Amino acid sequence: MGIPPVVIIMKMRNSSKAPASDMLNTVFLDRDGVINEKMPEGEYVRSVNELRLVPGVAAAVARLNRARLRVLVVSNQRGIALGLYGSRDVDAIHSALQEQLAVFGAHIDAFYICPHDRGACSCRKPLPGMFEQAQRDFDGITAAAGVMIGDSLSDMEFGRRTGMRTILIEGSGSGDASADERARHLADWTCASLPEAVEEILAVLPAPTGHD
Repeated sequence: MGIPPVVIIMKMRNSSKAPASDMLNTVFLDRDGVINEKMPEGEYVRSVNELRLVPGVAAAVARLNRARLRVLVVSNQRGIALGLYGSRDVDAIHSALQEQLAVFGAHIDAFYICPHDRGACSCRKPLPGMFEQAQRDFDGITAAAGVMIGDSLSDMEFGRRTGMRTILIEGSGSGDASADERARHLADWTCASLPEAVEEILAVLPAPTGHD
């Protein structure tokens, strides 16, 4: 149960639940369905050729970078455990993603992935392992200083378990109406896309003093 996640470091609609924006320094992003287009349920992005960024995402990430917010990806990659692709394939996908973001002056500060099957680790979302690893890798990451943006129930549960604020990207859905409704219930905000979520964050965010 203590197998660590893999880390690759590459150095809202209006709501009464307003963020404590003066403390925010880190934005955690799910990958599939938030940054890149999600494959049909049960399928996986297995290669660079299948990577398609969601429109507007690169510019949205660049806005977070310019606001001096740390941007971390936390992604379950069960397909590795199932033997559908390998960790090198994921490395290649993330390198290609960084290259596509760089065209817009954007970057991800680190990618954290869980390569394990269900019940085999402490890092598969909604478990908190990837958040805890990020805390070990970067200074200043706390629940109060972070926000989780994802498109699934496990993302919202991950945010809740770690104590972060949560933003649900609606649209792709899971095919499970009950799970989707629970995700909406756990979300502090719901948005149609990452660009919309970034707009909501930055609308209430004073310039931070910086981070390591």
